Amino acid sequence: MVTLHTLKAPYRSTHRKKRVGRGQGSGLGKTAGRGGKGQKARSGNMRFEGFEGGQSPLQRRLPKFGFNSPNRLDIAIVNLGELEVHFKDGAVIDATTLRAARLIKGAYDAVKVLGAGELTKKFTVKVNKISEAAKAAITKAGGTAEEIPLIAHKPEAAAKAHSGKGVKVAKAAKAAVAKA
Repeated sequence: MVTLHTLKAPYRSTHRKKRVGRGQGSGLGKTAGRGGKGQKARSGNMRFEGFEGGQSPLQRRLPKFGFNSPNRLDIAIVNLGELEVHFKDGAVIDATTLRAARLIKGAYDAVKVLGAGELTKKFTVKVNKISEAAKAAITKAGGTAEEIPLIAHKPEAAAKAHSGKGVKVAKAAKAAVAKA
């Protein structure tokens, strides 16, 4: 059985560093395998990837664009016209019913309803974000539009998330009452 203290490199897989430039008899003496003269024969040669002999390299010549925020949200978008087609009058629409109707596919952080399309049916819409036009169209048709907060913290989780700001005073007060 192989254990960590018995691990060894495979036979002949490690090599001693080749000492170049140590005399004619070594086989790599005099110019040490670099040939004669020129930029590549000198120390401090510009060997890095993308170097173009001093010309402005391609990665600097091309325009820089775009930025992906690490805190961005992937929002699924659904239009009113799609709700009209896929749901019956009086339906309660939320993220799970939208997935069941195949209007949302994949992983998303939030769901947003936009106002494109006509709406004649009465719906109760419960999603994370609703545009003003969509909200007006839903209420005009006799339905209700409810925005669910994106992240709902439990009170104790919020206290932990905010490093106990305001909680320390309460703990100190409880400790004082316990001593008395």
